[in-house]
Amino acid sequence: MRYSEQMRRLRETKLRQTEEKRRRLGPMDEDDYGWVLPPKSLEVNLPCRDANGSFHGVRAWGTNFRYLMEIHPVYIDPDDALAGRWMFMMSRMRTNYRLELSPFGFDYSHLRPGQILYDITPGIGKDAHFAPDYAIGLKLGWGGLLSKVRERRAQTPLSNQESQDLYLAEEDAILGVQDLIRRTAQEAAARGLTELARINERLIEQPPQTMREACQWIAWFNIASRTYNRDGAGGQLDTLLLPYYEKDKADGLIDDEDAVFYLFCLLLNDPHYYQIGGPDASGADQTSALSYLILQAARLLKSTCNITIRVHDGLPEKLFDEGVRCLVENRQAYPRFSGDAALCSGFVKNGYPIELARRRIALGCNWMSLPGLEYCMNDLIKVNFAKVFEVAWKAARYESTEALYQAFAEHLQKAIQITGQGIAFHLAHQWENEPELLLNLLSVGPIETGLDASHGGAQYYNIGVDGAALATVADAFTALEQRVEREKLLTFDDVFKATEANFKDAPQVQRLLSLSEKFGNSERGDAWAQRIVCDFTDKLRAEAKNIPFVKPIVLIPGLFSWADTVRLGKSVGALPNGRYAGEPISQGANPSVGFRRDGAVTAMVAAVAAVQPGYGNTAPLQLDVDFGSLDTEQAVSCLKTLIRTHFELGGTLMNISVVDEQQILKASKNPEAYPDLIVRVTGFTAYFANLSPDFRKLVLERIVRQAS
Repeated sequence: MRYSEQMRRLRETKLRQTEEKRRRLGPMDEDDYGWVLPPKSLEVNLPCRDANGSFHGVRAWGTNFRYLMEIHPVYIDPDDALAGRWMFMMSRMRTNYRLELSPFGFDYSHLRPGQILYDITPGIGKDAHFAPDYAIGLKLGWGGLLSKVRERRAQTPLSNQESQDLYLAEEDAILGVQDLIRRTAQEAAARGLTELARINERLIEQPPQTMREACQWIAWFNIASRTYNRDGAGGQLDTLLLPYYEKDKADGLIDDEDAVFYLFCLLLNDPHYYQIGGPDASGADQTSALSYLILQAARLLKSTCNITIRVHDGLPEKLFDEGVRCLVENRQAYPRFSGDAALCSGFVKNGYPIELARRRIALGCNWMSLPGLEYCMNDLIKVNFAKVFEVAWKAARYESTEALYQAFAEHLQKAIQITGQGIAFHLAHQWENEPELLLNLLSVGPIETGLDASHGGAQYYNIGVDGAALATVADAFTALEQRVEREKLLTFDDVFKATEANFKDAPQVQRLLSLSEKFGNSERGDAWAQRIVCDFTDKLRAEAKNIPFVKPIVLIPGLFSWADTVRLGKSVGALPNGRYAGEPISQGANPSVGFRRDGAVTAMVAAVAAVQPGYGNTAPLQLDVDFGSLDTEQAVSCLKTLIRTHFELGGTLMNISVVDEQQILKASKNPEAYPDLIVRVTGFTAYFANLSPDFRKLVLERIVRQAS
């Protein structure tokens, strides 16, 4: 195609920027964000900081963000159809920031002992993780959004300090973004990039009219929202851009090669999470010519990307086939696939209509969201089943697995109560800690009511809570039941003493336990896993009534550990499944690595489908496959069958990597020699070379023991 050389140079630039980030910053065990390093000479001094070096409150966030936008360097690549790259993550510019525990300006020390005891990731003070409705911004433009905010502020009594402060901060946010766009337009004009200058000059105030303008508007919002607090939720990209694409084609302004290039540049700008295909609210399929062009752009990207195809009965076989072919032929771990049937039937059980359930789409690592309508804290709150089990295991001596399970269930109840108290604390104070200034703009409610999305401004409050380490704990119960109760090869005391000593001087006990039946390879292992999930689900659902809030709260269970398998494992001692102290926990809903000697993928597909909590959030299947000697047609056919089967059995989301095991083995020894090797770590894609040694080891073990 006529843009081939530009695409090649843009890919090379992306790789250079990625390598430079790695050299300067070291390993990055998370998403490959689209940001680039700012100039070393640039000094950043945020105007609002607390005495402890952090910042809290609506005016501080608004003032700091506007300052950051106004000093933000302009980024223009003449090869790129779109301007801009983000360079800062303001939420991480606070002193003592940690990904798992954000700074919070309100004291919740009364909750910390319980959170520490059970190693709960509470989500208190965490950012974003719900989805904007880009259609609002595309309709109004930045000028229209500013007018909307100012009109609402003028209509709000001065005595309503909360809303007045919010509106002033929203103004700061918009004015800051407009300043960056204005300076970009001026720079483009100075460099003779006439069309890029015209587009951005127009977008300072006006909504987009063409497909390229719409892509540029989305890119600017993504840049601003990532800068503000790393928000990465996209939207239903094929329907958002379809009116612009169809009009431009009808007017003779573009052809499909132009459209693919604009999409390529948008996907390269930042690996936001987008969905294509799937049903609209009425159930009719949304696939269009643009859906295929988005896939084509993703194929050409050869970089990190997060596109999900929603599989439902009306999905065209052609789109499904092309998505799987992209996955098999490109070997870059995209697209992903979500299962409409289980997602919709589950969400309806929360009391919502099916039409709303169909609008709840895949926009994050493991999560679904209603764009612009719900506040959900997705992928922020984790209950570490392994730590809960360890507390129960060490609390007493047990004479049966049933007695141990009853103790585990009691501690799980306590962990969930503590989790609920943390959610209540977050909802009570987050608006005055870290308001959602960017996502508020593209939501229904916050601007209309003058209330932050975290404080009653959103339409729905469906809070996601994930369980982690399912297989680790299910395998522990299974091993005890098999080796102690059925076979009587060990006693509970034998196992307790061995785990207390981290299996020192007891290698035979460790081996016997580690070779026991497991979740995914035995009826008893599956039964324990399903029992744990059922108890977790029931207890969590019941906890919602204990959370005071101005709107109804729904707690929606999922199973997902994100990139925390290493961190969550470090707090847990040796366990009766033969796991040594400090080793990573099992990943999400997956069986333990090596759960079957034959590595049967079909067993994993069935096992994960059987432990879905069933209320509209996911328990993703993480699947790594090396098809070896199979040709492309055989591999595509095999994978399509696996995907269909998983969703027919009740699965919700599949994160799939088609890999070359030998390449991964070589890359693990010399990562720098494979700078463009991409893997799907959990829900996100990343460059293998960017991962820390611990994470490369984790990915390597999972792939080598599962993929073949």
